Amino acid sequence: MLINTESIFSMTQANQNFSKVARTADLTGEVVIFKNNKPKYLVIDMDNDAYLLDLTENEKIDIVTKRILDKYLDAFKELAK
Repeated sequence: MLINTESIFSMTQANQNFSKVARTADLTGEVVIFKNNKPKYLVIDMDNDAYLLDLTENEKIDIVTKRILDKYLDAFKELAK
């Protein structure tokens, strides 16, 4: 993976100015956040087709919904009682 040096942020920078991280992701398509001098997180522009392979909006929502449901299934079951 090639990393654009202008789209690298430290964890401290990301915490202090996430709006700058988001604007950079808008411009470059992705931002890499380093933690302890190692790449740790990748922030991507969800409209960037390179990552989401031309998914429709509904398909994107389905993916996110499934992840949330899987993560919090026990809490949803408890709420359903």
